[in-house]
Amino acid sequence: MPTSQRRTRTTGRVGLQPLDPQRYAPSAQRPVRAKARLMEHWMDINAHHHDWGQLVFSISGVVRVNTPNATFLLPPSRALWIPPLREHAVTAVERADLRTLYLHQAPGANAQASGDSIRPDWLEPRVLEVTPLLRELVLQMARLHEPRPEETHELEAREHWIAALILDELQRAKRLRLGVDLPQDKRLRRLCEAILQSPQRHAALADWAAEVGASERTISRLFREQLGSSYAQWRSQVLLAKALTLAARQLPMGLIAAELGYASASAFSAMVTRTVGMPPSRFFAEA
Repeated sequence: MPTSQRRTRTTGRVGLQPLDPQRYAPSAQRPVRAKARLMEHWMDINAHHHDWGQLVFSISGVVRVNTPNATFLLPPSRALWIPPLREHAVTAVERADLRTLYLHQAPGANAQASGDSIRPDWLEPRVLEVTPLLRELVLQMARLHEPRPEETHELEAREHWIAALILDELQRAKRLRLGVDLPQDKRLRRLCEAILQSPQRHAALADWAAEVGASERTISRLFREQLGSSYAQWRSQVLLAKALTLAARQLPMGLIAAELGYASASAFSAMVTRTVGMPPSRFFAEA
């Protein structure tokens, strides 16, 4: 198996390297570059980073993006901004048609300032709404960057105008709070990863703690120290993120509730309302 594609022995998942990132490197002359990649549901793009900012989203299928401090589940209507030099890994939760944008400067950066001046609100990863216009612009940009025998003045002009529109759309894009924080402590990180993989397997913290060989009291303390929340609050965020990916498939509320381990749609609705202060129908519509 080539070095760009390695299968993990313990999980059977295929780990991929990024597709020749230097080939798509943005520059002042070409500030926005794009590429497409089809990922099967067992595939991971290994942890890596770039010197430039990146926007990642899927045309179809759900992807999970991990950074050192958080994880993000992205249905097709959501994209993740990743700042320059921020390590990240991508997992296909299901078969995903991925699109990646590389940006020479962050949206809203002052091009006249010395160096790459990034506004403070773009220094951290952020989830953005993908409007129909932004989606189509990214599709067109990726098509422009497919291998071609030669560049033409017409293609260069088209790339210039599409890039300008993409940057304008990104500045206008609605920001959404969909990330789930991750801890640095190895034991708690291992437990959190297990919950992310199968949040419905256990409801009680004691059962999860037993899986990592720690006491419920110790794990509860680590949640407060590492994540500033209780286990129940953190798990609710995981369930909400998972629910959003299921809702993106237009699944009925009862099926979503059952998939997440709830005995009834009303029990699931009560959790959502308690967590975000609104019923699921409104939460899914707004988020």
